[in-house]
Amino acid sequence: MKSYHKELWMQVPARMDFVNITGDVEKALLESGIQEGLCLVNAMHITASVFINDNEPGLHQDYKRWLEELAPHEPISRYRHNMTGEDNGDAHHKRQIMGREVVVAVTKGKLHFGAWEQIFYGEFDGMRKKRVLVKIIGE
Repeated sequence: MKSYHKELWMQVPARMDFVNITGDVEKALLESGIQEGLCLVNAMHITASVFINDNEPGLHQDYKRWLEELAPHEPISRYRHNMTGEDNGDAHHKRQIMGREVVVAVTKGKLHFGAWEQIFYGEFDGMRKKRVLVKIIGE
């Protein structure tokens, strides 16, 4: 069995946004040479997420509104975490909701997606560099 990993670096200029990283993951899969196996894509920061869904702008706007309703950024005093001097208590909650990672099957050298599926990086405390791990195992 072969193993391959690559780190993607993200720096999202907004506090909260979603970036389609499907092409970056497909490039890593091609570089790996793996034809059959599994591909893990993992946000390496506790205020960011990786998830799979449709690449539809209205859906992404709905997510932003919904997440802000569930875990609003302000007032920052609502989160005990922010008593440490941070202002990102909401970002930790948003990450918990959207998830840490995804695993996609690799079949015949391609990501084995369902209809409309794409991989997204979700940023909830942006404006600084963060990493995404792509780990591919298989033959």
